[in-house]
Amino acid sequence: MISWNDFEKVDMRVGTITAVDDFANAKKTAYQLTIDFGELGIKRSSAQITALYQKENLVGKQVIAVVNFPVKQIANFFSECLVLGVYNESNEVVLLQPSLQVKNGCKVG
Repeated sequence: MISWNDFEKVDMRVGTITAVDDFANAKKTAYQLTIDFGELGIKRSSAQITALYQKENLVGKQVIAVVNFPVKQIANFFSECLVLGVYNESNEVVLLQPSLQVKNGCKVG
């Protein structure tokens, strides 16, 4: 069990995907996402979501991400946030996203 104070340390925000590129150097098939978090700025993330999502369908989609992890180097790429998803029964990632459009940078709570 974690405390409420522990949970409050995790900064989860909504952002809109503005660009998607193939991540050729990743060990597992992945995309490189560019995400607009409003006042928090633009952040990049690596996401293993190629099984269920096509690049052209991701641009403009809102997602939820943890934005206060340290930068993580994955091959030659620096991931600045962790996009959240749910593993389905086939172990594929289904993105978490708000059910209604919200302003980029809104905090999850």
